[in-house]
Amino acid sequence: MNRWLLRRAASAMGTFLLACTLLFFLMRLTPGDPLLRLSEDRPMSPEALANLRAHYGLDQPVTTQFVAFVGGVLRGDLGASIEHGGRPVVSLLRERLPASLLLGATTLLLNFSLGIAIGAWQARHAGRRSERWVDLAGLATASAPSFWVAIVLAWAFGTELRWFPVAFMYDPLLPADASPLAHVIDYLRHLVLPAATLTIVTVGVTARYQRATMLEALAMAPVRAARARGLTESRVRWRHAWPNALGPMLALFGLWLPIVVSGSVFVESVFAWPGLGTLAAEALASRDYPVLMGTAILIAATVVAASFFADLAHRWVDPRLRTT
Repeated sequence: MNRWLLRRAASAMGTFLLACTLLFFLMRLTPGDPLLRLSEDRPMSPEALANLRAHYGLDQPVTTQFVAFVGGVLRGDLGASIEHGGRPVVSLLRERLPASLLLGATTLLLNFSLGIAIGAWQARHAGRRSERWVDLAGLATASAPSFWVAIVLAWAFGTELRWFPVAFMYDPLLPADASPLAHVIDYLRHLVLPAATLTIVTVGVTARYQRATMLEALAMAPVRAARARGLTESRVRWRHAWPNALGPMLALFGLWLPIVVSGSVFVESVFAWPGLGTLAAEALASRDYPVLMGTAILIAATVVAASFFADLAHRWVDPRLRTT
């Protein structure tokens, strides 16, 4: 176990460093100059542009920039934003992270609660017409573009019915002396539409995965033996089949976990949700490469860490993996 843990940790660190390397060089290959974009708003002399280029290290060779970049990442220094007046990128990420955590955690909770329930129901009714219709609906929602679903929900429930607000994380006109309950309700009302959008476009995948793992678990010999001993079908499914289907679901949870950090660029942009997705979209529009790199690195670190801990949880749940 210790040997496997060391190998897996080394693999995770190598994957993260490889992702940082690819992100750095791919970013350098993108067209456009962020300083020229900055000079469009505030005309600057060539000397001022040269000083800014030296300040951000853009006048150095690419290899020198890369070494400085990797050193900064290892120290937790992601550089300074060009568009935000030289503010540290880490400060901007820390400022936007709570909104993304709120949206992502809500989405994960809804995704797995509904997805596991729907998938288990599909496995129980596999092959029936009603199950096929549910499966088709799941495929349709999983295939729908998130920005299109966001626009439809905003139009239907925000513009037409006026049930929920369609922008921002809270109402700026809400009095500061309003009760804590009023503030909580305001946050929840603003959360409904973006969380519903992300849940709609992801829950179908979770349900299909749960259906497949449940059907595979129900075909295992110990589960068939439990059914042959005369146990009720409900006990067979939840005491014997579902624990065997839980391991693969933990791996899927690790893949979905980056939603907690990144949310969705398109969904956050549609609803003006002040999270990391909106920050990345703004940085892309303004060619603020340090912020864009910082956001991408944070997401890459989340993906690697989530995969690592999902593997640990899978081995803990499934004793058969502890021998490998």
